Amino acid sequence: MNLVTPGRHRFRLGGFVVSVLLALPSAADLPMTGGDTTVHSTGVNAFSLPAANLSFEQRLDFSVGNSFFRNPWIPAPATTTARDGLGPLFNTNACQSCHIKDGRGHLPESDADNAVSMLVRLSIPADDSVAEDWIARHGVIPEPTYGGQFQDASIPGTQPEGRVTIEFTDHKHHLLDGSEVMLRRPAPVFTQLSAGDMHPDTRVSVRLAPAMIGLGLLEAVAEEEVLAWADPDDANGDGVSGRANRVWDVQSQSQALGRFGWKAGQPTLRQQNAAAFNGDLGLTSELFRSENCSPRQPICAQSVNGGDPEVRTELLDAVTFYSGHLAVPAQRNHDRPEVQRGEALFSDTGCAACHRPTMTTGTLPDRPALSNQTFHPFTDLLLHDMGPGLADNRAEFVASGTEWRTPPLWGIGLVPTVNGHQQLLHDGRASSVFEAILWHDGEARASREAFETLSEEQRAALIEFVNSL
Repeated sequence: MNLVTPGRHRFRLGGFVVSVLLALPSAADLPMTGGDTTVHSTGVNAFSLPAANLSFEQRLDFSVGNSFFRNPWIPAPATTTARDGLGPLFNTNACQSCHIKDGRGHLPESDADNAVSMLVRLSIPADDSVAEDWIARHGVIPEPTYGGQFQDASIPGTQPEGRVTIEFTDHKHHLLDGSEVMLRRPAPVFTQLSAGDMHPDTRVSVRLAPAMIGLGLLEAVAEEEVLAWADPDDANGDGVSGRANRVWDVQSQSQALGRFGWKAGQPTLRQQNAAAFNGDLGLTSELFRSENCSPRQPICAQSVNGGDPEVRTELLDAVTFYSGHLAVPAQRNHDRPEVQRGEALFSDTGCAACHRPTMTTGTLPDRPALSNQTFHPFTDLLLHDMGPGLADNRAEFVASGTEWRTPPLWGIGLVPTVNGHQQLLHDGRASSVFEAILWHDGEARASREAFETLSEEQRAALIEFVNSL
């Protein structure tokens, strides 16, 4: 591996000068959760480091992408043409504002002006007037006035779509041993709507920004390997029937395996990034050339833009390189007897049926750092029916209103250090791994009940194992 001299470096991309701080990866004899990309960091920047096996030149590319991921965009027209075009409607002005320190988002505080690292997806049910081909290409029917995503910020001269806050309802869970745990369920509350009421059949889904680590590895797993784990008809009778989401690949103009997003609604990391630029920041790219304005928002559509496209291709590629090469922290405390007991219980209770421990990548000529890696994300990238308690009742391509993609577990124990909270699951309703497990139902019901039958000491060991990842 080519080593990097620690310190601040300045270089340019397309006439834009970038100043970055490059650091050396550390070395330690710890489990290589991310294969050769693994780093051994447990501090607040544990999710923000480049893959350990990047060359010097690739680290420069990583840092360029980091600068466009981290720094804010501004409305057009502006002298800073590399970063103008924000809005006219948006949720945040920088990717880092949602993926704080490249980690998890959080629910808004009660007095917050906007949600920032939380999004609310909107849609209405399809009916006979909507062609199947249209659904196959778009996945959902947007809410007619406010589109597919509620945006609570705007540039001057354009109104935000409104304000969203969160209200909680208590949910009492009875464990099999007779004890009770009080859980909470968040629900969005919309006020100050700028263009009138939403459609009466609107489906809403609260989504927190997930951690960014290891995404390139997940993309590099062969589709055949992912599909081999699917069992949509539960042919083996184990109660787990994961299936693949089939989504629209804008670049290839064809159906593809969904990998990214809470319902696996995006096929590639590049399209995931372009969709986030478009939906979250109101920025166009070569993949999404239309401003995020509905036909009922004429002022939005008439606003000044930052060019066509606003996110130039080389910038989208730089951010994609960056987000694809964020390193995975190594597992911690793997030698502790409690962690090893917890790992065995994780398998014995059936958790590993969906949270698959190990994946491999093939040879990728354009991504050598991600090639031929064995890594441990604890996901199968498949959709699973999680029961009515977690349902958002909002379909997305093939995914139903009760299905979610298995989220990776790597790094979960570092979220409190990196992000200062442990709001887990798609909408942050769980404040611990214990609570997250108790929300599992549907295909995961048997595993949850097996967890509940464990002794208190055994439950603690299983949770300690998950938090070690």
